[in-house]
Amino acid sequence: MRFTMRGKFFPQAAVVAVLACALPAAGWSQVDTGQDKAIPPSKVERLNRAPVSKEILKVTLPRPVETTLPNGIRVLILEDHRFPLAAVEFDIDGAGQMYEPANLPGLAVTTARMLDQGTKTRTSKQIAEQIDSLGASLSASSGFGSGSTSLFASGLSDTFDQWFALASEVLLHPSFPADELAQYRSRAKPALLQQRAQPGFLAFQTMSRALYGTYPAAVVSSTPESLDAVTPELLANWHDAHYAPQNTVLAISGDVHADALIAKLRQSLAEWKRSKETVKLQPAPPPATQTKVFLVDRPGSVQTTLLMGNLAIDRTNPDYPALVVLNEVLGAGSASRLFLNLREEKGYTYGVYSSVTARKYAGPWTAGGDLRTEVTGGAMTEFLRELNRIRDEKVPDDEMDAAKRTVVASFALSLESPQQLIGYAITRKAYNFPADYWDKYPAQITAVTADDVQRVAKKYINPATMQLVAVGDAEKIKSVLEKYGPVEMVDASGKPAAEPAKSPGGNSQ
Repeated sequence: MRFTMRGKFFPQAAVVAVLACALPAAGWSQVDTGQDKAIPPSKVERLNRAPVSKEILKVTLPRPVETTLPNGIRVLILEDHRFPLAAVEFDIDGAGQMYEPANLPGLAVTTARMLDQGTKTRTSKQIAEQIDSLGASLSASSGFGSGSTSLFASGLSDTFDQWFALASEVLLHPSFPADELAQYRSRAKPALLQQRAQPGFLAFQTMSRALYGTYPAAVVSSTPESLDAVTPELLANWHDAHYAPQNTVLAISGDVHADALIAKLRQSLAEWKRSKETVKLQPAPPPATQTKVFLVDRPGSVQTTLLMGNLAIDRTNPDYPALVVLNEVLGAGSASRLFLNLREEKGYTYGVYSSVTARKYAGPWTAGGDLRTEVTGGAMTEFLRELNRIRDEKVPDDEMDAAKRTVVASFALSLESPQQLIGYAITRKAYNFPADYWDKYPAQITAVTADDVQRVAKKYINPATMQLVAVGDAEKIKSVLEKYGPVEMVDASGKPAAEPAKSPGGNSQ
C-alpha cells in the first residue's frame, strides 16, 4: 500500500509502496486469447511460516504540538530527545506541477530544483559549503502529479538555528541565477532523452495520458522545449505567486523544544507575508468506459512492458482500506497472486506487481511488469485470470489474514521513525482526517472482510473497461494486443505514430 508520505523527508518509511497509474478498456473478460484455459490458478505455496499473532495492533501516536503563525503557516512540532538531531519540511500547497501553465511543463519542478542555487546574498557554492560545514542537508523537490513543493532540511540540534536560517533564506529569497539555470538545463536535457529510452517510463507516460487526458496529472515530465522556454524571470514570477505562507505546513521533528521554537519561528518567518493566493484543485476526470490499447514500438526489443488499469479513488474515499488489502492480495509484493502466478509458476518475468495510488484527486490502480516478448499472449491471459478471479471469487480466509497482517506490520514498523510520525501528522492535516485517524488505522485494515475486497474489486477493477499499454516490438506483439481492442500506435513523445513496417519474413504472434 502507499501512504501519502514524502519519501525524502521520511527515508525510513517501512510502508509497502503501492504506486499506480491506470486506464480503462473494453470486453477483455470475454476475449478468446488462444491460451490454454485449463491452466489452474497459481498453486505455489509458502511453507514454514513463523506463527503470527492475530491480535489487533493498538497504538496511540504521539501528537505534535500544533500552532498557526500570524502569516498563516501551520506548524507541527514533534519532540524527540533520544538523539541530538532535527529535521524540517516546508510543504507548500499550490506550488506544485498540478497548477502549472499547460505550455510550461516542469516549471514547478525546475523552480524547486533551483532554490538552493543562489540567493540574494549567497552563491550556490557558498550555500553548499555552509551546509556541509554544519553537517546538515538541504534539498527541495516538486514531483509531477503533485500539487505541492517541499523543502527539506536536517542536521544537528545544536546547530539548528544556523541551518534553519539558511534553509529559510533559500526558500524565501532565491535569486535563480541565469548561469546556474543554464547548467541545470544542460544536465536535464540529456536526462530527458535517456528517460524516453526506458520502456517503463514510456509505459507510465502513455498510461497517464490515457487516464487523465488534458487533466494536469497527465503530464509526467518536462520537455526540451519547456526547458528552453524557462527563464530566471519566469521562475521568480512562479515563486512569488505560488510560494505562499498561508498554504504552507511547516513540520519539525527531533531534539527541539516546541515552546521556545515557536517563539523563534514567529520572528524568523515574519518577513514571509501572507498573499491572496488560494489553492483549488479541480476534480479528476471520470474513469474511461471503453477499451483503448496503446502500443509504443521498440523494434528488436526482447521484452514487452505491459501496464493496465483505470482511475479509482481519492485518499478520502472510505473504500481506501479495502483497496489497500485488495492490492496486497493481488500484486503488492512477492507473496501476492500476480507474482506467484506469472513469475514463480509460469516463469514469464522477474516480477509483476499491482498498485493503488490515492491523492487529493482520483488516482489509479495499475498492474504490469516486464515480460519476455514471446510470452506476451500467455502473460495477458494470466493477468486477466487474476483480475477476474479477485472480482468473481471471495479471497480465502487464510489469504485475507496474511494480507491484512502484512499491511498492519508495515505500518507498525514505520512507527519507529520520528520523521515518519510527523509525516503521518502532515497527511492527517492535508486531508483533514480526525486526530485519532492513525490510531484507528490498524483496526480499519483488520476490519476489512472478503466481502469488502470483492465489492471494491467489482467496483474499481474491471477488465472490460480498463486501458492497456504495451511497449515492445510491434511487429511481434501487435496481433496479440488486437485481441483486446483497437491498437493505437504512439511514439516516445506520446504522439500518434505510424504502423510498424514488417520486415521480410517477419512474423507476429
